[in-house]
Amino acid sequence: MTTHRITPRAAKPLADPNRPVERAVTATLVLGVLAGLGWIAGMIYTVAGWSL
Repeated sequence: MTTHRITPRAAKPLADPNRPVERAVTATLVLGVLAGLGWIAGMIYTVAGWSL
């Protein structure tokens, strides 16, 4: 019976160390949140204008 020694493998980096994809996703999420907040503010302004 042959036995094999199990050696731990070195972890490979996920992608480029600068991670441009992660940066793009973060920027997109931030822009989405800002657009959502702007939309909510616009709706509040519109509803407040109806009562005047």
